[in-house]
Amino acid sequence: MPRPEERRPPVWFLFSVTGVGILANTMITPNIPDILADLGRSEGGAGLLVASGALPGVVLAPVIGVLADRLGRKRVLLPCLLFFGVGALAGALAQSFAAMIGARLLQGVGGAGLLNLVLVLIADNWTGLERTRLIGRNSAVLTAALATLPSISGLIAEVTDWRVAIAVGAVALPVAVAGWYLLPDWRPAQTASVGLQLRRSATAVRQPALLFVFLAGFGLFVVIFGVFLTALPVHLEEQFGLGPAVRGIVLSVPAVGATVVSFNLDRIRSVVALRLLLAASCFFIAVAAFGVAVAPVLVLILVAMVLYGFGEGSLIPSLQDVASTLPAPEQRASVMATWVAAVRLGQTFGPLGAALLFARYSTSVAMTVGAVIFAAVGVVLGLGPVDDDLMAAHRAED
Repeated sequence: MPRPEERRPPVWFLFSVTGVGILANTMITPNIPDILADLGRSEGGAGLLVASGALPGVVLAPVIGVLADRLGRKRVLLPCLLFFGVGALAGALAQSFAAMIGARLLQGVGGAGLLNLVLVLIADNWTGLERTRLIGRNSAVLTAALATLPSISGLIAEVTDWRVAIAVGAVALPVAVAGWYLLPDWRPAQTASVGLQLRRSATAVRQPALLFVFLAGFGLFVVIFGVFLTALPVHLEEQFGLGPAVRGIVLSVPAVGATVVSFNLDRIRSVVALRLLLAASCFFIAVAAFGVAVAPVLVLILVAMVLYGFGEGSLIPSLQDVASTLPAPEQRASVMATWVAAVRLGQTFGPLGAALLFARYSTSVAMTVGAVIFAAVGVVLGLGPVDDDLMAAHRAED
């Protein structure tokens, strides 16, 4: 597949799309109480408000992947950016809770294709450790933005209004204009019928190595959203009496280590075998989850959170690298969309499962279960078919 350097999309543009892709939640979560109060809803509406932005991705991500493989990346990414931007403006102007949910769903339709298509574009245009480097740095951009944007959103709302914070998502519109000029109108050679394309994509996602990757991604986000984003804040309040500000600081600690590790992933991968890195990252997260469950003092929880950041920062981009390298170009977007669907399912089941566990038992039990899950994922990856030889063979075919 030809990928002359002058046809590559600028790296800053790809990172801009990644930044846009996380605005749907990062700009809304700090302001949920104000939004619900202004739109006349009780706190019980918070779950629907958050979930409505992610729900379309579970259904539409595979569809977007198939379309991107068939029509080309540019012809799918630009409409996604437009939907996202229009949804942000609609949310900022919403005068009722129903209108807000409709705007969030529209924004979710656009958001379903952003993060995965950035990875597809990186895989289309770079190979080898250069691809690993850019996927790692894209993950670093994502992690840094996740750590900083909620604070920025809260500050904007404090100075102006929550509607202004939500309207920031409309930056997707100028990014779409830039993409019109910067993205090559390229698509993989696709001569098959839609039915044959779907069958080939289904065959591609059933590769044993990719099934391992999807399983690991699902488990990772079950633990991230169940243990670290749902159970841990409750645990910090119940066991240590921490208020929102300090809990926010504790939850942001992993971002430092994750950003450093993912930014340097190509260097790490040049000296550490892939299978070892995947297994070690899982065990870092498992130890961190168990550590926060049993730590008697706050300083040990902070140590565990640093360890969690190291594991997350190496595991997520490494799994993304595998998922984008193993499929052929004409199935790449479909495979990456399956990865996104697995991740979104983990994001959905993790909080529900954790809430059931700590409601019936305790937050420590919920976090211990998460540790066991991820220790098992580490064993599976350590014994599984994903290794450097497999990656080298597929890179030779790229």
